[in-house]
Amino acid sequence: DSVTLSPIDVANPIVGALDPALLGAIQDAARKAAAENIDIQINSGWRSRGFQERLYDDAVRAYGSPDIARQFVASADTSKHVEGKAVDIAPVEADKWLIANGQQFGLCQIYANEIWHFELAVDDQGRCPPLKPNAAG
Repeated sequence: DSVTLSPIDVANPIVGALDPALLGAIQDAARKAAAENIDIQINSGWRSRGFQERLYDDAVRAYGSPDIARQFVASADTSKHVEGKAVDIAPVEADKWLIANGQQFGLCQIYANEIWHFELAVDDQGRCPPLKPNAAG
């Protein structure tokens, strides 16, 4: 039942409240991907603190402990989504395209267990950092 949004749909705060640099990068990547028949969609971008807290609390209940929950959902204090500095991308074909091509836009997969989560994270040489095992680091 998840909603996906075009990176161009800035009227929706999930997209429109993203950090401007990240928004520009994901829009540029989406245009390049579209030329290769890959449709990049955002299924989660900016999140309010309250929404992030609910996601985290739900994960604690589902996994039975904060330590396990943190591997899958960041707290509102640490989530890059709350800062507008992370996007979750769909469908899987778009995730794979961004993993292969995102560096040229500054976009990097951050967590080994989340192929859909991207942030602006390239270093001065345009390289993505080593993957963290999960959201807990």
